[in-house]
Amino acid sequence: MSEYMLSEIRSTDRRNIAKMEALLQKEGIERDKNLDYSVGLFDEEYQLAATGSCFRNTLRCMAVDSSHQGEGLLNQVVTHLIEHEYARGNIELFLYTKCNSAKFFHDLGFYEIARVEGKVVFMENRRTGFSGYLDGLKKTAFPDGTSAAVVMNANPFTLGHQYLLEQAARENDHVHVFVVSEEASLVPFAVRYRLVQEGSAHLKNLIFHPTGSYIISNATFPSYFLKDAQTVIESHARLDIAVFIRIAEALSLTSRYVGEEPFSQVTSVYNRIMKEELEAAGIACRVIPRRTADDGTIISASTVRKAIQEDRLTEIRHFLPECTYRYFSSPEAAPVIAAIKKAADVIHY
Repeated sequence: MSEYMLSEIRSTDRRNIAKMEALLQKEGIERDKNLDYSVGLFDEEYQLAATGSCFRNTLRCMAVDSSHQGEGLLNQVVTHLIEHEYARGNIELFLYTKCNSAKFFHDLGFYEIARVEGKVVFMENRRTGFSGYLDGLKKTAFPDGTSAAVVMNANPFTLGHQYLLEQAARENDHVHVFVVSEEASLVPFAVRYRLVQEGSAHLKNLIFHPTGSYIISNATFPSYFLKDAQTVIESHARLDIAVFIRIAEALSLTSRYVGEEPFSQVTSVYNRIMKEELEAAGIACRVIPRRTADDGTIISASTVRKAIQEDRLTEIRHFLPECTYRYFSSPEAAPVIAAIKKAADVIHY
């Protein structure tokens, strides 16, 4: 029986990164670009037999060399990653896996949240995590009248976002507003959540919710075991909508409002799939045309970020509600503006 050594693989360790990439590739997996901790199990000849990684509170890129399968090595890797996550304070853990691997992770204490058949399963380490989240939402449900939902990132909150909320508020008795709480945006969640609330304070039938870990962005949806970009986009959309349908059931939602997407190919595909899936589930999907500025320019958060990056905030003031302009004009926004200026790409495609 071989003996194995467990060792961290640091991002600066080119030799072992190459070994990890080679093993993942051999097993049909591409190394995820979003990793913040990786580990390997090495045999007596220092050959990599198994590997696994984390990104924030998710486990990713786990594989065992086919010549070592059946030795319980992946179990060792996953156990170590869980212990590592606990040590850094992450006790609510998530993973995405192929459908044929779901049972293995269930045996290690993970529970299914949602799946896209033949593509991906979304799992967590708490038996009642998602059901508890839904129970909390049910307390904010209304037994009478029409209830709609809007899910937004608001990076940052613009007059376009405000217009979408106004349309939903005008046409429904109650509107549940979900702000993506994952920290994958240039504007932090706490700021985005506050500006959404401040910028829609004139609408009295809105109920605000953070999404928690159950609705994630395209930026951090794992793509390492899916074959191409189109499959990644579609799988993320279908998984996200499967989760949302459970949320809709908890809140007795009759519709979801989304902004029309003339710029982002990813969001356009997402919206198309969303409309198909929601309507199949009996939930209306209202696609609202984008609001335009007085000069006919379509208002978008990407345009706002680009203007901030180029020190042209005053030029796009007519894109922003007063609360957002006031924030970006204040000293509080200095670190966020600095991050936007340093970002390699502020336009989403």
